[in-house]
Amino acid sequence: MKAWSNAITESAAEFPLQPLPVLAGQIPNQLRGTLYRNGPGRLERGKMRVGHWFDGDGAILAVRFTEGGATATYRYVQTEGYQRETAAGRYLYPNYGMTAPGFFWNSWGKDAKNAANTSVLALPKKLLALWEGGFPHALDLETLETRGLDNLSSLTLGQPYSAHPKIDPKTGDIYNFGISAGLNASLNLYQSDSTGKIEKKTTFSLQGLPLIHDFVIAGQYLVFFVSPVRVNLMPVLLGFLSFSEAMQWKPELGTQVLIFDRHTLLPVSQFQAEAWFQWHYSNGSVDRDGNLEIELVRYPDFQTNQNLKEVAAGEIHTSAKGILVRIRLDPKTAKLIASEPVCDRGCDFPVVPAHQTGQPWRYTYLAVHRDGADLSAEIFGAIARYDRQTGKLAMADMGESNYPSEPIFVPNAPHSEQGWVLTVVYDGSSNSSEVRIYGSDRLEAEPVCRLGLPSIIPPGFHGTWQQQHL
Repeated sequence: MKAWSNAITESAAEFPLQPLPVLAGQIPNQLRGTLYRNGPGRLERGKMRVGHWFDGDGAILAVRFTEGGATATYRYVQTEGYQRETAAGRYLYPNYGMTAPGFFWNSWGKDAKNAANTSVLALPKKLLALWEGGFPHALDLETLETRGLDNLSSLTLGQPYSAHPKIDPKTGDIYNFGISAGLNASLNLYQSDSTGKIEKKTTFSLQGLPLIHDFVIAGQYLVFFVSPVRVNLMPVLLGFLSFSEAMQWKPELGTQVLIFDRHTLLPVSQFQAEAWFQWHYSNGSVDRDGNLEIELVRYPDFQTNQNLKEVAAGEIHTSAKGILVRIRLDPKTAKLIASEPVCDRGCDFPVVPAHQTGQPWRYTYLAVHRDGADLSAEIFGAIARYDRQTGKLAMADMGESNYPSEPIFVPNAPHSEQGWVLTVVYDGSSNSSEVRIYGSDRLEAEPVCRLGLPSIIPPGFHGTWQQQHL
């Protein structure tokens, strides 16, 4: 088994707020704010492992940078499911990749457990732990104490709030979506103010029940690529299969392109393209000709789901390579004008500077595989910056048996393309975790600073940065 598996063998241990030791270098003087990260901290309970990496209970890491140095805390989101299973000492609920333990009828009438494990949204007065199948959980920004489910003043039963909201950097408005499950599902679109309060909602009917994980803003448009994954819902409702097990790859359906006006949340156009799958987009923008340019990590099929399922078992056998792709669209028709790979290295978790969301941008930051990595056995071992002007990739190789999280870009001044890239790294050789800070234009150099964490932070999913306003 590879070294990364040691990070998930046992459940991660919480720790209270405490200072972090500097292992090397020094914290940049201008770095002031908080890094928040979310991911599955617990993948086993009562000697039973979860069915998929997506099933693990969410745990939040907060690393705060002030004049006095860096402090951190790590806490599980106290969801109702987490509390009840803790009291019982065993799993009780169905989830993305597992049915309720025991006989199939144990899943009847039970909603999937809200694992609160996918991403975070830092608002002025609260932190939201996000999971795309239900309401977000509100947490205290400082202590990470769980306040409970939050309907953002408008969500109703059956209207989930997805894990990839987008923030308009000019207005502060927040856009997101949620899928209402059914034999023919509905795509709910939401527009919120900067506090998270939903001010506008619309609904769009879908064909079947697809898997939609993310979307992208491009200028005045919201763009969705609906890949040909469909959930055979009846076996899930009857408790025979989990959602993951009931997902079918149907390439004959192609990929549906949906474009909405982000001011009205109403449809503009739709088109049927060739089949592919994506989890995540980098960004989108409108070019000089009025066409849309979208960048995403594209997979040829849905083998990526099996690959991620095997992560939970601590041993990967299925190769799934995503590559960075640039797509141009006509917004009036949603028709693809061009689709081209721009970087062939296996990658995912693309991010761009937050102030360039929906606007033209130069640099995309990603988690990538190391040179020569066995994609059927290893998880990402490096982070990188792709320069869209030159086509060059600058890479920070973490070293043997070291595994980074999604890179988070922090500007060194408002609206700057220069700054730092923060990532949480698990060191399999010492069985420890740390925070590494890189200069955004010097990824190939040594980290600017390395900070030790008091316990292991397992590989997770998504994070965000909240700037300290002086």
